[in-house]
Parts: sequence; C-alpha cells; structure tokens
Amino acid sequence: MDKITLGIICGLIFGIIDVLIMIPLKYENSRKRIEAMVSAFIDRFAIGFLIPQVNLGIPQSVTGFILGFSLSLPSAIITRAYGPIIGIGAIGGLIIGLII
Repeated sequence: MDKITLGIICGLIFGIIDVLIMIPLKYENSRKRIEAMVSAFIDRFAIGFLIPQVNLGIPQSVTGFILGFSLSLPSAIITRAYGPIIGIGAIGGLIIGLII
C-alpha cells in the first residue's frame, strides 16, 4: 500500500474515533457542537495523514508521537483543554506510528 492511501486511511480512522469520543460531551448549542466535531475531525485527519508521509530518521512511533503532540498544541491552546486534546493527539500519533 502506498503512503498516500495509508495516510488517508489512518486519517479517516483517527478522525472518526476522535469524533466518536466527543459525542457525549455537552455544548452550548448545536452549531458549536458541529463546529467542534468538524474541527476535531480535520485536526486528527491531518495528523493521521501526515505520519506515514514523514520520515525523520527515527522510529516511526516516535515520529508519530512528536507529530501528534505538536499538531495538537494549537487546538489545545485555543480551547484550553490541554490534557484531552494533547493526550489523544500524542497517543493516537504513537499508535499510528506503531502501525506504520
């Protein structure tokens, strides 16, 4: 399987998992709920897509962790929900890196 296809599959799976995690959360209104879920999906899709494309010359699991952690930081800073956003991003990146 080529890297692009693998990245799309990893991105879709990671994005869907993150949206499923967000379903039980409470939101101010339905518009905010949709915005948060779309934003989370795009953020996680990007992480899942990029990990197979990047080769830093270190184990791919470490690359996944670094990308997951660093690409989750902007969302965590904006929402001030550091633990869940960075944690899911870093752990998801690590898992994707292990799969690769």
